[in-house]
Amino acid sequence: MVRGPDLIYGGDMARFHALPGRFDGVIAGTPCQDDSRARRSAPTGDGDRARRQFAQAVTEAIPAWWLLENVPGVPELRIEGYSWLRIDLDARDFGSTQRRLRHFQYGHARGLVPIVTRRRPAALKESPCCMASEASRPGRRTWADFCELQGLPRDFELPGMTLTARYRAVGNGVHLAVARAIAAAIREARAPVGFRLCACDCARVVYGRRVLATAACRKRVQRRRDSAGVTAPGSVTAAASSVTDQAALSAGASLSEGNSSPGSRQGRDRDPSPHSAIRFFSEHPPP
Repeated sequence: MVRGPDLIYGGDMARFHALPGRFDGVIAGTPCQDDSRARRSAPTGDGDRARRQFAQAVTEAIPAWWLLENVPGVPELRIEGYSWLRIDLDARDFGSTQRRLRHFQYGHARGLVPIVTRRRPAALKESPCCMASEASRPGRRTWADFCELQGLPRDFELPGMTLTARYRAVGNGVHLAVARAIAAAIREARAPVGFRLCACDCARVVYGRRVLATAACRKRVQRRRDSAGVTAPGSVTAAASSVTDQAALSAGASLSEGNSSPGSRQGRDRDPSPHSAIRFFSEHPPP
């Protein structure tokens, strides 16, 4: 558990209790192992416990907004009194050669929306994803190259940590350009007035008669339909889809209770879950 702008220090988030109304935002990155496609062992349950603890911290702190980062396979988390968006960001869309898709769930007490601008270069030579286990991998990349792939300076250091621990810390982190992009979008978040958002809650703006922004959005809505029992399970692709955008929108509106729109303040902690870092941000730090 850490509190900006303090340096990282140890603390058990299960025993931390925030004063209500003291923080503007709460950020966490819960353990991803149980929800990662790279997992080769039995689930630990750490991710579920951390999400429950995060939801409790938000409920106690009553911030204006919250942000939860993890891998794309993490379950949805909704907290009563906040809107909900699920924003997937790839480091390649922010100038990196690294294929690194990370997932951000975001809620705002007044339904404000962070609009993230994605710009992927036309020709991009991809690099393997930076992993926390890089230090033990055959032919590991140098520390300088590893840091550069994560958007950090080549001479970046983490004093007092072993080489393995440094690789793990940076490999578990969010690419610097992605972190800056989502931070800027939250700072400039605005009410969803004068524009329409994709029906899958990815926070992309749609134009004209479009309801869903991308093929991935159609697949996401189809999976929600399948899990809600609206249709028989089946894949949906951009080229051959049995679900039109309008049908997908209708399905999104008829999902299980608690799937609120970006502007709604109603929601439920559908999969609420101590090994993560929680940051509490306030524009008015204590004297």
